[in-house]
Amino acid sequence: MESQMSSPEITELAEAMIQVQQALSPALKDAENTFTNSRYATLHSVMNACRDALIKHGVWLTQYPVSVEANQLGLVTKIVHAETGQWQASLLTMPLPKNDPQGYGSAMTYARRYGLSALIGIVTENDDDGELASQQGWQHNTGFQPRNHRENPAAPQQKSVPEGTGTDAVNLPRLDGVQYRHGTANDGKQCVLATGDTHSKKAFLRKAGFRWDGTRKVWWRYADAA
Repeated sequence: MESQMSSPEITELAEAMIQVQQALSPALKDAENTFTNSRYATLHSVMNACRDALIKHGVWLTQYPVSVEANQLGLVTKIVHAETGQWQASLLTMPLPKNDPQGYGSAMTYARRYGLSALIGIVTENDDDGELASQQGWQHNTGFQPRNHRENPAAPQQKSVPEGTGTDAVNLPRLDGVQYRHGTANDGKQCVLATGDTHSKKAFLRKAGFRWDGTRKVWWRYADAA
């Protein structure tokens, strides 16, 4: 098991990782956990969120198992700066759910997903409209406050923005897999929320004036934004 978690110098690696993290997109929650009735980002989604940025900025990623205590899995996630050889690593240990190949493989996938997310700094993006609609009492200084009709009978539910009609729709990009909803900001102004397949459309959303709220994992903008 490795005791050293980085090379003596990591300045160039850190500079490269700053560029990587500036280019990162949230990992899309692309699978459903039927036991908890929730969605999560698979290893495939997490890798897709960072692979291109790592390659572009000359950072090599590797993950491999190491020996730890009995009935536990140890996984090292390591990034190496190709030009200088500077590196940094993290070690994740977790109990094996079953002491057989299937249990080992399941634990390995889980560990790779979380080890990669933690070392690179990857977050997940909510793609579930129902989760957004169920939020209650949320206020954020730079965000919006969706109002739920159960809290205030007079408050309207979130409604889809009619495609191609109304002042809101004029400036909204038509993107496959992306839906728009009305919300209300904590300053009382109307907002538009973009939900659905926003992960691959973030460049178009930014161009249309949308902002990414990392706390609530959703794209939004004021309804009257040009």
